[in-house]
Amino acid sequence: MMRPNANEPSRMSQDLNVFSVPLFPLGTVLYPGGFLPLQIFEVRYLDMIGKCHRSGSPFGVVTLTKGSEVRKIDPDRPSGDGFADEAFHPIGTLATITELSKPQPGLMVIRCRGTQRFRMTSYDRLQHGQWFASATPLADDISMKVPDDLRNVATALGNLINTLHARDLAPDQMPMKPPYLLDDCGWVANRWCELLPMSLDQKHRMMALDSPLLRLELVSDLLVKSGIAK
Repeated sequence: MMRPNANEPSRMSQDLNVFSVPLFPLGTVLYPGGFLPLQIFEVRYLDMIGKCHRSGSPFGVVTLTKGSEVRKIDPDRPSGDGFADEAFHPIGTLATITELSKPQPGLMVIRCRGTQRFRMTSYDRLQHGQWFASATPLADDISMKVPDDLRNVATALGNLINTLHARDLAPDQMPMKPPYLLDDCGWVANRWCELLPMSLDQKHRMMALDSPLLRLELVSDLLVKSGIAK
C-alpha cells in the first residue's frame, strides 16, 4: 500500500481528485453537516489533532469494523507489533475542528463538523499507530426539496427541534445545529440517521448512499415503523 507523506497529512496533491488525509477510526458514523465531540488522550491522536488544528486541515472519520477506538495490546498479532488489528469501512467523512480546549496535560477536548464524504484508495498505518489514507472526494448531496409525500418526515424533525429548544438546552447539548434546513432532503435524512437507533453498519450504509432522496425514503420507513411519523 502507498504511504502518504506524514508531514503533509491533508494537503491536496497535484491531482485535485486525490488527497492524503490522517484517519480517526471510531465506533460511530459522521454525516456531512453533523457535529461530533471527542476527548483525545492517545498520543497518536493528540499529535494528529494538534497538527490539524494548527494548520486548519481536516481529518477523516472512518467507522470501525474491527478493533476498538483505543489501541489495545495483542501480543499474538501475526505482524508482531504487539497491538490488536484495526479495520474500517472504506468510505468516511472529513471532519473540521470547530473548537479545541486542553483541560489538562495529555487531554484535548474538541468539537468538529462533518463536511465532505470520501472514499479511500489506499491506506497505511505508521509505526506509532496513526493511520493515513489516499482518498478521493465523493460528491456532495444534490440540494433537493423534500417532496410532499415525505413532508411528514421533515415536520417530525421540526417538532423534535422545537421540543428540545423548549427545554432550554445549551447550544452544545443540541444534537443538531442551525441553520435547520428542513426543506432539504439530505439534511433532514442525515439528522434523522444520527438520531435513530440503527446498527453501525446500517448507519454507514445510509451515509454512503449517493441519493439523498433514497436516504430520506428509507428514513421515512423507519419512522413509520417506530410510530414517530405517520
